[in-house]
Amino acid sequence: MEKPYGCFLLLFFFIIFTIIHSTTALTDEEASFLTKRQLLTLPENDNLLDDIEYEVDVDLKFANNRLKRAYIALQAWKKAIYSDPFNTSANWVGTNVCSYKGVFCAPALDDPNMMVVAGIDMNHADIAGYLPHELGLLTDVALFHINSNRFCGIIPKSLSKLTLMYEFDVSNNRFVGPFPIVALSWPSLKFLDVRYNDFEGKLPPEIFDKDLDAIFLNNNRFESIIPETIGKSTASVVTFAHNKFSGCIPKTIGKMKNLNEIMFIGNNLSGCFPNEIGSLNNVTVFDASKNGFVGSLPSSLSLLDNVEQMDFSYNKLTGFVPDSICKLPKLSNFTFSYNFFNGEAQSCVPGKSQDKQFDDTSNCLQNRPQQKSAKECLPVVSRPVDCSKDRCAPNSKTIEAPSEYDQSPVLNSAPAPTPISEPNHTPTPLSQPDISPVPSEEQIEAPSPSTQEVKPPVTTSTPPKNNDGGDDDFILPPNIGFQYASPPPPMFPGY
Repeated sequence: MEKPYGCFLLLFFFIIFTIIHSTTALTDEEASFLTKRQLLTLPENDNLLDDIEYEVDVDLKFANNRLKRAYIALQAWKKAIYSDPFNTSANWVGTNVCSYKGVFCAPALDDPNMMVVAGIDMNHADIAGYLPHELGLLTDVALFHINSNRFCGIIPKSLSKLTLMYEFDVSNNRFVGPFPIVALSWPSLKFLDVRYNDFEGKLPPEIFDKDLDAIFLNNNRFESIIPETIGKSTASVVTFAHNKFSGCIPKTIGKMKNLNEIMFIGNNLSGCFPNEIGSLNNVTVFDASKNGFVGSLPSSLSLLDNVEQMDFSYNKLTGFVPDSICKLPKLSNFTFSYNFFNGEAQSCVPGKSQDKQFDDTSNCLQNRPQQKSAKECLPVVSRPVDCSKDRCAPNSKTIEAPSEYDQSPVLNSAPAPTPISEPNHTPTPLSQPDISPVPSEEQIEAPSPSTQEVKPPVTTSTPPKNNDGGDDDFILPPNIGFQYASPPPPMFPGY
């Protein structure tokens, strides 16, 4: 009798385990419900009411009025939570908001003797809910990290009152609506991560006017051209990947003097590559794969002395892949597969170099394995696109590199692409100003995108400790296909 009883217990625990874990999935219906619930709570024009502070029990005592306002905001947020499987908000009780899990306090910038809520860090908490407009009361918050949850709805306009915002990470949630325009109102914003959501519509050109270090837009539903203002950007990392951006890469891209990594993967971009790309002296990663680019590789690519990774696969490019590109001093991975190239230098042939990896699969190269058939190649190679006359990339005298090869551009008729994995690389850490970060219990890595749209595994890391000043280097979060540590707490003296 003991054996059947043991089997029954095993089955019982399996069922309970399945039920518990199945509750963490948020259906489309639940997401829609939470969005509607949020919209019903928003006041007219999403403005904070002047008398909102008087809705607190008069018997509650607070060290200062800013902690009182934080209490109102956090209690409203707790009520907006639909599911909290790890009980992150379980201790959000009482007036000591600085003890709430995921909430960090520090002396106010304008009054060192006053403690305020300076940061929110609830990465990977798997919380389902929405952001109430009362969060606009957290006017001392400089760090807002809620990546890898199940928050729905829109980003409230009331967050524009968080004028100290330095790092804003809402990635890997289910936010909807247009680009969160509140980001344009934060004068101190340095890090913006909205990837892996359902934001849509046009990208505001003003985003590149801001003094940002990192802009992560990938895996949303943005559908516009890339603004000409991109040339004004001070960012070192920009990801446009896996959206619906169309048109051409603006020639102004050559003015991005701080740029280290840029990702255009998986959009509807077209036209020829502008020669101005050769002005990106600090670029280490350039990925334009899975688009509709035509013509030949610009000769100015041979000027990218710091580039380590380049990927032009799954486009409609033709011509010759030259020695001057394949022998770039720091190049370690160059993928130009699934195009219509009809010639390559010997230095570009896979296997010829021990310290460089090349991929020339599925082109129109003679005497190379796994190439397109003559039937596929002939219509494209015989009808070239003249990039000097292209509407998007007219002949430019700004960047000129010697041409060692015969360029034979082509028209846009390529077979439908199939997914490939993206190259691995390590980003260059950025040096930050003198800071003292907010202590946190746990720092969890931001989500890591992938070509197949698969959510990355959760990885934990220990946050930086207080240094009482001193220069700190930290690795910016993510670009496509890789895992980076979440950014540290706010970069303000005293925080």
